[in-house]
Amino acid sequence: MELAVYNIKGQDTGRKVSLNDEIFAIAEPSEHAVYLDVKQYLANQRQGTHKSKERSEIAGSTRKLFRQKGTGGARRGDIKSPLLHGGGTIFGPRPRNYSFKLNKKMKALARRSALTFKAQNNQIMVVEDLKFDAPKTKEFVQMTRNLNLEGKKVLVVLAEQNPNVYLSLRNVPTAQLITAKDMNTYCALNNRMMLVTESSVEVLNNLK
Repeated sequence: MELAVYNIKGQDTGRKVSLNDEIFAIAEPSEHAVYLDVKQYLANQRQGTHKSKERSEIAGSTRKLFRQKGTGGARRGDIKSPLLHGGGTIFGPRPRNYSFKLNKKMKALARRSALTFKAQNNQIMVVEDLKFDAPKTKEFVQMTRNLNLEGKKVLVVLAEQNPNVYLSLRNVPTAQLITAKDMNTYCALNNRMMLVTESSVEVLNNLK
């Protein structure tokens, strides 16, 4: 598959780059692998620090509120009962680790499947390498306008870290930056368009 290379003004440079069919056009993309990889990614983002106090952890008297029998009501122990307002929580959340294991081959299949879906839906655009002399959000926004990407969620893929590019799009809510070697299934699918720089195509083509 070949894609045209555009400049930051939105003009076709006349050059083309080839996308590796083993990465961007696999024969049988797996939706289930994509599901598992996204599920693992989101699970790994969870801190798991949620906690509610149970009956034994509530501060309160252990005095029996009233006698066992003869009141016509239910038997009541201390004021920390989960059935009373301010009492402990029954089976409340406890700190836990949500992460789970996923095989490397499964994650690689999921990433190839996601990139294949993006290529099939014409959601990948290649631009010249971004060279910002200084952090300028206005220049990045203007570039998205020139490429007809304004208002769309855009994943910008660089070959390597570039502080000026990062600072230029940091305050743009619809833009996300990632290096090609860190490409993952969730980031690929969580954005409407992938804006791939020319030099990062080679890195993506060699992903395993």
